[in-house]
Amino acid sequence: MKTASLMRRFVIGDIHGCSKALRTLIECIAPQPEDEIVFLGDYVDRGPDSRGVIDQVIELQDRCRVVPLRGNHEIMLMGVAFGGLNSDMWLSTGGKATVTSYGGSLDKIPSDHERFLRSLRPYYETAEQIFVHAGYVAHLPMDQQSDEIRYWTHLGAVTPPPHFTGKRVYVGHTPQPAGCIRDLGYLVFVDTYCFGTGYLTAMDVTTDEVIQVDRKGHRRRVPAEALWHLMSSGFRAVRSRLTKGRNASDCAAPPNEATDEPD
Repeated sequence: MKTASLMRRFVIGDIHGCSKALRTLIECIAPQPEDEIVFLGDYVDRGPDSRGVIDQVIELQDRCRVVPLRGNHEIMLMGVAFGGLNSDMWLSTGGKATVTSYGGSLDKIPSDHERFLRSLRPYYETAEQIFVHAGYVAHLPMDQQSDEIRYWTHLGAVTPPPHFTGKRVYVGHTPQPAGCIRDLGYLVFVDTYCFGTGYLTAMDVTTDEVIQVDRKGHRRRVPAEALWHLMSSGFRAVRSRLTKGRNASDCAAPPNEATDEPD
């Protein structure tokens, strides 16, 4: 008798048009029909192939369960493409690359891409985890968070306390320029600056295994992979201590931290 496979749940950080990185990342995950992949938003802008990124996410829906969240860059794109908003701010924060990927005109956005953009979720909540693009107010349920908090607020040196539900929260939006996730135990930063000098990151939220790929589509091979396998044993205290140590050395951010916030 064949034993049913267990579902895996992955979270993927901000892609920003890095379609080569996404392609390799999906190949590394090798998703099965029972698996779930949560995207934290910001599929578009900055990187070279926003259209190719959305194509891949749409195609992935035929292979496994996909939970696509909305990021602030999708809000700007939708406002300009379908809401008649002025394009200046969006174009200056990465939108030009998106227009180029659609052949020089937003009028060329395919209908299935428009449906995808309109279907994006503000957040996703399970029995043990919360996924949201930017941030949260600790004492409020997720359906009561403001759009400013969910999509736009960066979490720098000052971070919110644990969410009142006790659930672990996964966020993107605040880039980690050194290319390593920032894990506070109750809060995990998964945007590892792929469009710059970092990586696109996927994290298995059950085992804490991390897969990273650079913008050229090359998988990151580092000794730290052994550490992530150790984390999968479930010893949360050991994982937190080791992660803090690594964040203080190998993953220390440079003086001028990258920002994803429009001017």
